[in-house]
Amino acid sequence: MKSLINEKLKEIEKREDVKILHCVESGSRAWGFASPDSDYDVRFIYVRPKEFYLRLDKTRDVIEWQLDETLDINGWDIQKALQLLYKSNPTLFEWNSSPIVYKTTKEWEKVSSVINTYFVAKAGLYHYLSTAKRNNREYLKGEIVRWKKYFYVLRPLLACKWILAEGTPPPMLFKTLMDKYLDEDVKPDVLKLLDLKINTPEITEGKRFDKVNDYIDKNLVEIEEVIKNSPDKHTQSWEELNKIFINLFE
Repeated sequence: MKSLINEKLKEIEKREDVKILHCVESGSRAWGFASPDSDYDVRFIYVRPKEFYLRLDKTRDVIEWQLDETLDINGWDIQKALQLLYKSNPTLFEWNSSPIVYKTTKEWEKVSSVINTYFVAKAGLYHYLSTAKRNNREYLKGEIVRWKKYFYVLRPLLACKWILAEGTPPPMLFKTLMDKYLDEDVKPDVLKLLDLKINTPEITEGKRFDKVNDYIDKNLVEIEEVIKNSPDKHTQSWEELNKIFINLFE
């Protein structure tokens, strides 16, 4: 599959007249709990020729290349990415730390060398808390639930715990988060769910795990209270990001 993805990247570069700077896996495969039928969530950052950025009329700053049962491929323009990085967009930190890298470049190394200095804890906390609350509300309130959805609540919940304790972007791998911040009394049930997630199709449903649901509900309330009182610091400068962007064309 990696060779097919690399062929797709070459095709994108040729047809779109772009250079791909960084490309990774961003979904359940990168989180470490892919199902047998999980697709490949391929995400990339690209740069266009200099003249594009000097035009009065501009095209979209995303490329949506493919979406089917196997491949989900799309990317962001580097200008969009750097603007979002200044705002501490959590997606950029995840793409930068993905354990599955399909392509990267020296240009991206310059971004990677400064990226964590743009991390704002409160922005990350609100992003992950919102994700966990939404998925919990939409998918885990019935007596019969889709087991995969537990991890779309547990991972962002544990990411919040990581940020509160470490003050850094959380790692991609669920196991790293689980080993460090999941309560021991709920871990056996979560490990059962993890085994079900990895070894059954995406759509598999079953009875809810009440102990896990109680843990989620309790922790979401506690984390939200802590976030309300956490500082909101954003002291970053545009200077470093402007320099990186300009250097792409020198």
